[in-house]
Amino acid sequence: MNRILEQVKAVYPLKDCTFTEVSGHEGGRNTIVIVSRGGEKQYVLRISALGDRSETDYLAETEFVRFLAEHGAPVADVIPSVHGRLVECLEAEGETVYVSLFAYAKGMLLADNDYRYREGAPLSEYFYYTGKALGAIHRLSKAYTPVHPRQDYFDKYNTEYISSLIPDEYGGLKAAIAGRLEAFRTLPKDNDCYGLVHFDYSDGNYHIDMATGAITVFDFDNCMNCWYMFDLANLWTHNEGWTRQEPDPNKRLALMQQCFDCQLQGYRSETDIPEEMLEKLPLFIDMVLIENIVDEFECAAREGEELDYEDIEDAAECLINDIPFAGIGQE
Repeated sequence: MNRILEQVKAVYPLKDCTFTEVSGHEGGRNTIVIVSRGGEKQYVLRISALGDRSETDYLAETEFVRFLAEHGAPVADVIPSVHGRLVECLEAEGETVYVSLFAYAKGMLLADNDYRYREGAPLSEYFYYTGKALGAIHRLSKAYTPVHPRQDYFDKYNTEYISSLIPDEYGGLKAAIAGRLEAFRTLPKDNDCYGLVHFDYSDGNYHIDMATGAITVFDFDNCMNCWYMFDLANLWTHNEGWTRQEPDPNKRLALMQQCFDCQLQGYRSETDIPEEMLEKLPLFIDMVLIENIVDEFECAAREGEELDYEDIEDAAECLINDIPFAGIGQE
């Protein structure tokens, strides 16, 4: 790590800075380092050495982030190197390492505040702002013409890849996913509903300014061309934490919808989503479940471990048994 950091200091304006590596989370793909100056967190350094993505992939991501930031989206901007590059390719111990530097997002993670929203403000404000931030990103995505391409949904999520990733012992799950993929292929892909999306929009990937409620989004590492509804469905599923204390499944589902309605209000203050796509929310929730399941299998394969079925059991049962809304409305 020290050798990489020495090279980083040569290509970024980081004089008199301190570097603090962040403990990796399960399934994490990158090494993340917080860069501080004078005790203040100023940048996030991302070091990518996994080898499963090309320089073009990283360029496509960082160019999108730069476009969003330049046009006013609430995102943590990417900082060019002294050579004017958004991605630097370095060599460390015979390995190719891709490095990017991002502004440190103002505020804090909701988890770091024990999942308490800012004092004196209604929780509805939080939901509104999460939808508004996502709407701003999607509005600009509709106007974005990429220089370098990111992959499309079916480049990764296709029956060939799923068959190779998921063992045959999970035959029922593989069949259920294949059926959903066929349904996804019938969806429209026009500019109003399909474009470059975050693909991991959740409270772990934005900071909240607890003084104002403003949200700053980061970590576009998974961004891809997909339906805008995927990000909205992912937002829907992450509302579960706010409703899980309600024992009645029907009331729990109604609370989920109330949260989502606030988010849609904020989203629509920036851009719109076709009503016919919103009506397919249950299908897009299944798309989110598939992404979660694929991610679990990929992480297990990357670590050389066998998947713990309990990690995907609920999602798998929903897909196999056609249980809508990720089972939120079930006992």
